[in-house]
Amino acid sequence: MKLITVDTAASAHSPVSVLVIYTGGTFGMVYDRRLETLVPFNFEQILDRIPELARLRFSISVLVLDELLDSSNMQPEHWLHLSQIIAERYDQYDSFVIVHGTDTMAYTASALSFLFENLNKPVILTGAQLPIGAARTDAVENFITALEIAAARDEHNQPMVPEVAIYFHSLLLRGNRARKQESSQFNAFQSENYPLLAEAGVTIDYNRPYIRPYQPEQPFRVHQKLDSNVVILKIFPGISASVLHSILSIENLKGVVLETYGAGNAPTAPWFLEALQKATERGVILLNVSQCMGGKVMQGRYQTSKYLNDMGLVSGADLTSEAAVTKLMFLLGQYGDDIERIRKELSESLRGELS
Repeated sequence: MKLITVDTAASAHSPVSVLVIYTGGTFGMVYDRRLETLVPFNFEQILDRIPELARLRFSISVLVLDELLDSSNMQPEHWLHLSQIIAERYDQYDSFVIVHGTDTMAYTASALSFLFENLNKPVILTGAQLPIGAARTDAVENFITALEIAAARDEHNQPMVPEVAIYFHSLLLRGNRARKQESSQFNAFQSENYPLLAEAGVTIDYNRPYIRPYQPEQPFRVHQKLDSNVVILKIFPGISASVLHSILSIENLKGVVLETYGAGNAPTAPWFLEALQKATERGVILLNVSQCMGGKVMQGRYQTSKYLNDMGLVSGADLTSEAAVTKLMFLLGQYGDDIERIRKELSESLRGELS
């Protein structure tokens, strides 16, 4: 990994330091006239691309990963690598900004939120819909504002946002509440079930009641285990018994995020319920989340979800699918075969992911 120091307006004794971790993605692409294609740019030339950074009054270092990834290639082992990078440098820097591709940014933000226990420093993910080399790029504003939020301190000189968050297109969202909603407009992310943490206009307005409180008395801990033997199964009209059976019979399957209709409803056909029942009896954990962008699962409210309640599916309430699958990976990684503890903690808010 290459560490680059950015020449900013910070004094030699700047009170705030930010580490930027560049993972790859659309953000850092520039047009190569010789190759006539987009290629990753050299972060040592960041001031040439974003000269405004020179006016920021805090120190900035950039860590460029050896293997740059399109976010479509992001895997659980990369989340663990990112968490370890921050763990090793947690005492050295005051805050962190992760530059990440947009496609899996919500998954990474959710995973990191669970891996970091008692986090008391900002970890802000950002990126861009257009490359930094494009004339109309959104990369510059997203990056500069993410840095300013990461460096922001309140009247007690405490970090304004001591949690994992996503900053994109003027909005700061809790990381494990965000979802990518748009691929062709700049407003890529939304958080239907939780208020904005901040909104950036002429000033950055922080929604303080909804930001995780600063609790320095709790020791920071980084977990280093995930179990990816899980699957997301989206229910749809016409899903067949053979498809359902094939998915639930996957070797070593330990958990299923079941994306159901509306408030947690699913078919009541005997073959469907029997397949779910057999899976739960084998010890597969079934977590019920809604396909809807907003609202929540109210398992048992309607007859079409009462059966799910009776057979022991865990209600995901207002979990996003991204938070659901990463939380399941996290809990399986921590507690292994302790199914009852995993089921219990799936129903509890560990990092503000549930209302």
